[in-house]
Amino acid sequence: MTTVALVSQSSALIARATIAHHSKSFALASRLLGRRVRDQTAVVYTWCRRADDAIDDHPHATPAELATILAALGAELDEAFRATARDPVLSAFGDVARERAIPRLYPQELLAGLAMDATDTRYATVDDVIAYSWRVAGVVGLMMSHVFGVADDDALVHAAHLGLAMQLTNICRDVAEDWDRGRLYLPDELLARHGAPGLAGELGRPLPASAREPIARTVAELLQLADRYYRSGDRGIHQLPWRAALAVSSARRVYAAIGGRIERTGHDVTAGRAIVPTRTKLAHVAWSVVRLVVTSPRRLVSPRAKVPTRVLERADVARL
Repeated sequence: MTTVALVSQSSALIARATIAHHSKSFALASRLLGRRVRDQTAVVYTWCRRADDAIDDHPHATPAELATILAALGAELDEAFRATARDPVLSAFGDVARERAIPRLYPQELLAGLAMDATDTRYATVDDVIAYSWRVAGVVGLMMSHVFGVADDDALVHAAHLGLAMQLTNICRDVAEDWDRGRLYLPDELLARHGAPGLAGELGRPLPASAREPIARTVAELLQLADRYYRSGDRGIHQLPWRAALAVSSARRVYAAIGGRIERTGHDVTAGRAIVPTRTKLAHVAWSVVRLVVTSPRRLVSPRAKVPTRVLERADVARL
């Protein structure tokens, strides 16, 4: 098994604080990892958050300003991979990327996804939404597969599917918030089918009351699709080392529970942000422990893992 390098103390502190502030679910799941892998996980998350914030912190930027921001992010990624970055977050990300052989394609794809946000991309079809989700979440699952190690490269497709499932859940949870920010990730084809054609043309105005029911039906359909991706993701978890399997299984169950809470509101996106209470999250962790012990007891003693050698592209990850 490849030796995992230590993250510097200062970079680890920054990364831990970032993941704790921005994602309670991922922060809880990461505590189940060993210290080195936990810190590397936090570093990857922190770089992703840094890139996302660079776009979100400039909601009224002109196209020229956005182009400058995206060019700067690309230059920072070059520095990270060349080991010339002075910023501690970029330097730590570069160290992790080199140590765990993370392909440059994956973070580059994430930047391409952020560019879609920056240019207010419209999503005509479900495939368009999946392509976006691949860029902002599927590749994150693949980067984490390099950090965790997998027993077989075949698990990579399932890791990407799990990322897609989580992003679809995010999209369904954040419809109202995204609308207020001038963004709509629900695909036109589903909205039209359910009775709200041309809804994207209403962006910038209050969410029409007449669109609530079509949106609810669209969200229900996307959550059903997310469930299929979650089930595919489950098929890859057994390929992870046991502590990583426990962390991923816990995060997966917490995220799926968000979809359950949305369902209990009748998929009403105006009912408030769906939140999973801490006690429920802990229950999902406990369930993951029991399931891991029951289904794969030998892996608790002799986990197998290696750095993936296969590089996935969007075409390698079939839509379910």
